[in-house]
Amino acid sequence: MAALDLSKLLALQETDSKRLALEQQLQGAPREIAAVEARIAAEKAAIETAKTEWHALESKKKLLEVEIKSAEDKAAKYRTQQLEVRKNDEYKALTHEIETTEATIGGFEEEELKVMYAIDEAKKRFAAAEAELKRNIAGHEGKIRTLREREGQLQAEHKEALAAVAAARPAVPPPQLKIYDRVAIKPGHPVCVTVNGGRCGGCHLKVPTHIEVMARTGAEIATCDQCGRVVYWAS
Repeated sequence: MAALDLSKLLALQETDSKRLALEQQLQGAPREIAAVEARIAAEKAAIETAKTEWHALESKKKLLEVEIKSAEDKAAKYRTQQLEVRKNDEYKALTHEIETTEATIGGFEEEELKVMYAIDEAKKRFAAAEAELKRNIAGHEGKIRTLREREGQLQAEHKEALAAVAAARPAVPPPQLKIYDRVAIKPGHPVCVTVNGGRCGGCHLKVPTHIEVMARTGAEIATCDQCGRVVYWAS
């Protein structure tokens, strides 16, 4: 009896394995791109955080300027009133208000100096962060372009792989193809595996002696009684 020819089945499996590998890569491509896009978003958020810190200090400085102007106007008003009063106690009261207001102005001006220093430091931090983060973003964007190009290549290769599988299927004897299709829908690949030391090369469990003999002689198709894979003897 002629030995069973599994060459067409193994050729189908080889093309089908390539198809599956490409599909796995295609499934992972969007996740890779999304991960890089998330890093870009994080870099941009970091730039905005640095800018927000700087702008918040600018806003605080403007508020202090308003407070200083308001206090200066109040002090000027008190001085004008001093020129108009006749009573000594009223004059003293206005003097006290002027001194209090001037002290308040001094506090505001001191705070303004601190804020101005903080603004300078924040500007420096922002400029440094922006330059570095923009470089990072440019690198991430370059990686996305590369990933998208690779995704396009994978799609083209996957199309070729589908065509190769379709071309290989008709050459496989129907009984072998039926077993292949039945096992291929289950998790795990390949479908056809060798017998190694009396164990299935797929599930790695011990196969019965008669299955090993069938695989060795190649008289008929042999399948693992545990996982259903086609087992064959590799000389």
